[in-house]
Amino acid sequence: MKFFPIFLFQRKTTARVVLGLFFVIFLCHILEAQPVDKNSETFLKLLRSPDRVILITDAGSAPMIQMERGIWKQGTTVLKTQVNETGLVIELASPSVAVKHIQLQWKAEIDPSWKLLGDAWERAYGDLQWAAPDPKRVMPWYFLVYDGHSTHGYGVMTGSSSLCYWKVDPEGMSLWADVRCGGMGVQLGTRRLPVCTVVSRKGKPDESAFQAARAFCRMMCPKPRLPQEPVYGFNDWYYIYGENTAVGIVEDAKFTASVSPKDGTKPFMVIDDGWQANPDDGPRPWDRGNAKFPSMPDLAADIRKAGCRPGVWYRPLEAAKDDPRSWRLSRNSKVLDPTVPGVLKQVAQEIALLRRWGFELIKHDYSTFDISGQWGFKMGERFTADGWTFANRGVTTAEVILELYRCIREASEEAVVIGCNTVSHLSAGIFELDRIGDDTSGKEWDRTRKMGVNCLAFRAPQHGTFYLADPDCFGLAEADAIPWGKNRQWLNLAARSGMPLFISVRRAAINKEQEEALREAMAIAAKPQSMTEPLAEPLDWMETLLPRRWKLMGENVEFNW
Repeated sequence: MKFFPIFLFQRKTTARVVLGLFFVIFLCHILEAQPVDKNSETFLKLLRSPDRVILITDAGSAPMIQMERGIWKQGTTVLKTQVNETGLVIELASPSVAVKHIQLQWKAEIDPSWKLLGDAWERAYGDLQWAAPDPKRVMPWYFLVYDGHSTHGYGVMTGSSSLCYWKVDPEGMSLWADVRCGGMGVQLGTRRLPVCTVVSRKGKPDESAFQAARAFCRMMCPKPRLPQEPVYGFNDWYYIYGENTAVGIVEDAKFTASVSPKDGTKPFMVIDDGWQANPDDGPRPWDRGNAKFPSMPDLAADIRKAGCRPGVWYRPLEAAKDDPRSWRLSRNSKVLDPTVPGVLKQVAQEIALLRRWGFELIKHDYSTFDISGQWGFKMGERFTADGWTFANRGVTTAEVILELYRCIREASEEAVVIGCNTVSHLSAGIFELDRIGDDTSGKEWDRTRKMGVNCLAFRAPQHGTFYLADPDCFGLAEADAIPWGKNRQWLNLAARSGMPLFISVRRAAINKEQEEALREAMAIAAKPQSMTEPLAEPLDWMETLLPRRWKLMGENVEFNW
């Protein structure tokens, strides 16, 4: 009993080693008892000054030098990054150099086992999916990371002044901000450009990937513009494809009213492409219809008498023969340049006329294709080709698009606006509805399955957070065009998703069973419970491009696509 304390005092070094070993063992035991926060380990800290910035101009590319924390410089060009309560705010000043792109890089350890989901530039094209990190993959606007436990979000706030996309490689992540004016560097002069605001969200272990995606979408768009009532009805395109008439539209409206609830919100009858004065030789003037549509005001009134709300399709930027040469885009003389004041004034006047005629829904189309010269699935790293510019060299392409959208929104007054072929991240907060995918079909099941099911599943998190997500129509052009067993599944998913439902069917092509199915679907679509929360959640979307297992209106459902 006396030996041990004497040993400690006489053999101090040995005693300290022994006590140290006991302490280490005790500490390891405590640490093992504590749960490891894997969620914290995998969340990438993005809201800080980037590790590297590269400036791309018309003359080439060069790294920017960090002068002080958050301030980067290359010649007279200065980039500022500052964290505030919203996120990481990025601003650009370049009084003498035309800037095309800015690349911001953050170093991080990327696990190859993670699954990533990105978004699309405008409509999606049936190819959205969760996949392993790929350095070549372009992810417009935002991306989600699933680490096996939690889902984290990284992106930019909606309504940014640049066109943004992300890339992830083994060494970290990069944000590319396209600040070009058309296909050439923007000439900012003395003004400071608010490039974008970067935001991120740390996922929670107790939430699904879908719930995390919705929460992050809500963070990116704090003020979505949503309609006061459900939006649903009929669109004639997917059974007649432009061969429409005023007489046929009224009959479609009567049919739509007959399969819709008698009480509550009335359905829309949307007149698609084909009514304009010169459908085959430039659409303008939009102040009249053609021989098949002798009086658009009378037609709007007849739709209303039939029990529906009138809606109409419109293409704002396609040039007509009589439009001045100075109004035309330098890249394509068949397209109007939205930076020319007279063009936006004309667009506003045309939409105001549609409103005076009595139309309560405006569906505007083709503006992204007309401005950029390509569809979203071809864009990749380049929203538009190099080598051309708008008439106003001092604004970015994103700013041009935003100004056009705001013009359409203001001219539409209280009408519901559907953006078709619009830039999703720039539409959010401006339009009530956005077409989230490319066209479905009234003739081809494979097209409906690809564009309908995939786009609805992977863009469902944007429903009620960015806008009401429009998954496009349930179409039936002929009785045997699409197997009813397949098409009915699409009708069931679209109706029960909580998203706007538009049907497009040839009246003579449907039987009593199909008519009853349409009646049930329209009754669901007319209910207001789905305005802010989605009723459809894909359950197996990490394993397939076409989810089969869903939670629909609180019920688990499996489809056979």
